[in-house]
Amino acid sequence: MGYTIKRADEVADVLGDYPGEMRMYTSELGTEQVAFTFRRMPRHTGGKGSYGHRHRTQEEVYFVVSGRLQFKLDDEVIEAGKGTAIRVPPEVVRSVWNDEAEDAELVIVSPRIDDPVADVEFVQDFWPA
Repeated sequence: MGYTIKRADEVADVLGDYPGEMRMYTSELGTEQVAFTFRRMPRHTGGKGSYGHRHRTQEEVYFVVSGRLQFKLDDEVIEAGKGTAIRVPPEVVRSVWNDEAEDAELVIVSPRIDDPVADVEFVQDFWPA
């Protein structure tokens, strides 16, 4: 068999007590080239009033599956609705926020790297509340 199938209930939600869910499928699927993450964001969740992040090497593509989200990319805030894809190069500081009443769903795709934690640089107070 050359493929892997995982349902959401088979992939841990890494958010813990934070509202919504974030499921990083990469390890569970055993991907070799692509990192794949699903995130469900209830109203007033995300990075506003908190930190942003950038990567040393990793490009990311964010795809809004449902709802409407705000993306802060460096100094610009962009509104993105269902069906919108945003490519973010490594050096751009980014954060995502849901200001709408309905939940939003987001898929994040990037190249798979061996140590994703070492590739991230957090930027405190990036998006003041």
